[in-house]
Amino acid sequence: MTLIAGPGGSERLANCAAALAGALTASGPDWLAPGHACDLAFDGETTSAARAAQRAIGTAAIDVVVQPPAGRRKSILVADMESTIIENEMLDELAEFVGLRAHVAEITRRAMNGELDFAAALRERVALLTGLPRSVLDEAASRIRVMSGACRLVATMRAAGAETALVTGGFTAFAEPIAARLGFAHTVANRLDIAGDRIAGTVREPIVTRDTKRDTLVTLAAERGVALSDTLAVGDGANDLPMLEAAGLGIAFHAKPAVAAAVRWRIAHADLSALLYAQGFRDSEISGGN
Repeated sequence: MTLIAGPGGSERLANCAAALAGALTASGPDWLAPGHACDLAFDGETTSAARAAQRAIGTAAIDVVVQPPAGRRKSILVADMESTIIENEMLDELAEFVGLRAHVAEITRRAMNGELDFAAALRERVALLTGLPRSVLDEAASRIRVMSGACRLVATMRAAGAETALVTGGFTAFAEPIAARLGFAHTVANRLDIAGDRIAGTVREPIVTRDTKRDTLVTLAAERGVALSDTLAVGDGANDLPMLEAAGLGIAFHAKPAVAAAVRWRIAHADLSALLYAQGFRDSEISGGN
């Protein structure tokens, strides 16, 4: 069991860890990051242990990941981009240039919560951008905010020899620079059609879908000759669910409600460094700045 404090959770972490160590007859706590993340090793059934952890934690900003100790460190990382590796939803940013940010943001929210067909919702939102100058892509890109812990996650996993892929239903205009900046080895994203110097309002086929994301994970595992149990996937939206379910460790990160309810592992409070602690990395092994 790994306990990871989010903002405001550190004050209660030590007490929660001590209480759980007693309740589970666990060894530890073994501090991966003093005051911030620790492991508790225990014998017993994982579902009941996770429930005991939630009772002990209550409303504290502490995340819990319960898993077998063997094979914790993964050889492949496949990550969603928007609201996962970056804080932004880039279609929402682009919609601001046509005065429709609130309208598009609501469509985005519903699509990511699984209430709308993703491809249809994507086409609908992109059509609203028809005729915008291509230059708005650069302006929108200047607003990108990298998620806290993203640099550490990618750099540390690469240093440990893992294969990394950024797979997004967003656009290459944003995904490729972010992948290069953080060091992802592979990028899969949609391409906006451009007519002259204007956004054409269409997306080049085939569209990256939920199946594309899962297929990328499966293909990378096959190419590397590793089992799916040796993979890590992270995302926040309904189109991430198939890859989260296929991965050995599939983590819903600050996810939409329907997604959080559907997966085994969730990070609701901490930043992306939590994915490293969940694999047993210690602070001394983590690199990559912010």
